Amino acid sequence: MPKSVQNSMQDAIVECVPNFSEGRDEAVVRAIVQAMCVDGVKLLDWSMDADHNRSVVTVAGEPQAVVESAVRGVGKAAELIDLTSQQGVHPRIGAADVVPFVPVQGVTLEQCALLARQAGAEIERRWRVPVYFYGAAASRPDRANLEDVRRGQFEQLRELVLRDHTRCPDVGGPALHPTAGATAVGARRFLVAFNIYFDTTDVSFVRTIAKKIRASSGGLPGVKAMGVLVRDQAQLSMNITDLQAVSIEQAYEKASEIAAQYRVAPVRTELIGLLPASACERESEWMRLNIEFDPEQKVIERRLRTPMEWPDVLVVSVS
Repeated sequence: MPKSVQNSMQDAIVECVPNFSEGRDEAVVRAIVQAMCVDGVKLLDWSMDADHNRSVVTVAGEPQAVVESAVRGVGKAAELIDLTSQQGVHPRIGAADVVPFVPVQGVTLEQCALLARQAGAEIERRWRVPVYFYGAAASRPDRANLEDVRRGQFEQLRELVLRDHTRCPDVGGPALHPTAGATAVGARRFLVAFNIYFDTTDVSFVRTIAKKIRASSGGLPGVKAMGVLVRDQAQLSMNITDLQAVSIEQAYEKASEIAAQYRVAPVRTELIGLLPASACERESEWMRLNIEFDPEQKVIERRLRTPMEWPDVLVVSVS
């Protein structure tokens, strides 16, 4: 990165929220998180989702330190996760599936895009994992949306890159890593991962809601959604990518309005990762149904003041 850019980001704070394709083996996830321990980086959150077979880690700190933390996490994931034997309901193309950089303080989205490009080049150089750039770091308009990059997932993409040059990675390749796939590295603004559970087992119902609510189908701006069955409950899984355009409460109310037409009601809500203080709607219905919400643990501004301890590593067996 040019020295002038580095100097302009003194005292800056960047967040990175890598998603890994493992949510069932705690030893593997702990090892990945521990690998991300770098001076100048704070661990804000990490969680495992066995149903989606996915884990989400949130770190923040000095920009160059965060880049190094992310690159190390991708390397450990490539070492420990084999996509040829991994299954889950969440779309994915890589062991380290997505690595977004997010501006928090004293840094612009454009500067985060430069950090993403730097991280992507280093991921391919060190670990030989090909990289796609998305979001504000996208090198092509057709790769701005993550869902377009992930279309076909690992199983189809590993075949497509060998015969369709339009699907080849931006860095490395054309072949994907045989077990770790590829990694999508990007830059974006704050995103809230928000789930609603309903009092039904009918997954077709939540898929109908997802289609009606997501932006790509003409629904709410900045909302991505899919419907899945989780522990015998229908779950609407959403990413709200533009909190200025749509609040969590607005997304919840729209989903509830559609559900009422089918005589189905929300029973609980769930946040994956953190949210900014501006999105913390204390009097809202969605927060009342989120019985596990703790602002000290879930609000990024508070978590920066009291970060988590880096986890101990359990014994990991590599298959």
